[in-house]
Amino acid sequence: MMKTFRVMTFNIRFDKPEEGDRSWDVRKPLVAEAIRQCHPHILGLQEATWRQIRDLKNLLPDYIFCLKGRVWDDTCQYPTLAYRSSDLQCLENGEFWLSTTPSVHRSKDWGSAFPRMLSYATFQFIEDEDEQDRVFLVGVTHLDNKSERARLRQANIIVDWFKEQDYPGIVMGDFNEVPDGDVYKALCSSFFVDTWKELGFPEDESAITHHDFRGSPDVGRLDWILVTHHFMVLNGEIVRFNQEGTYPSDHFPYYVDVALKEVDSGR
Repeated sequence: MMKTFRVMTFNIRFDKPEEGDRSWDVRKPLVAEAIRQCHPHILGLQEATWRQIRDLKNLLPDYIFCLKGRVWDDTCQYPTLAYRSSDLQCLENGEFWLSTTPSVHRSKDWGSAFPRMLSYATFQFIEDEDEQDRVFLVGVTHLDNKSERARLRQANIIVDWFKEQDYPGIVMGDFNEVPDGDVYKALCSSFFVDTWKELGFPEDESAITHHDFRGSPDVGRLDWILVTHHFMVLNGEIVRFNQEGTYPSDHFPYYVDVALKEVDSGR
């Protein structure tokens, strides 16, 4: 039997104290509640500062955050993975910068406005004999918001790296581009599959994930979950959770339910 699991991407908006009723102290219980309601097995966050990660670790005790080897810096916003320890074990995790010097902290190239990173982990199901030898790789990222050239180079680094690992793979995050440009082509033309399109969902206002705290469509579908051919995509939803018009972030979270196919042509 195929094991179905849920993956969720969520740009939680960085901690900016001067934002008043949009500040992190106001929003953090809403972020945690949105995650609890969706109950993903694997969670990928973007724009998370150390303070935000620390708060969410306390608010979400069922999740383990993948933080091995991280250089903490109060100026950084980190793409971060977390997983439900009751269902999965993390075999390895790490991260690197999307630059020509990936091991150099905060390194950036090609006119990238900010340093950008990929955080990754390999996972295995626990207490499931049918799935115990199935290992898969998950990454979370946040591509640059200013430079098209930087976004494309960052996307190419991600594709090349996933190919080298040779595991069934999932990459998710805020790609800061709608799905009709060169970044999308680099990721999805021959390697990854876009879960939104795989589910046959329309590319209209219902697909827009950025809303600037208003709850109404704004920029476009910037937040994607992409998978390799090893996965079946079963279900998905852009989650518009709010409490009396107060939204947890300026992005909607997006989740998909996926399953590893019975015949694995990867590692």
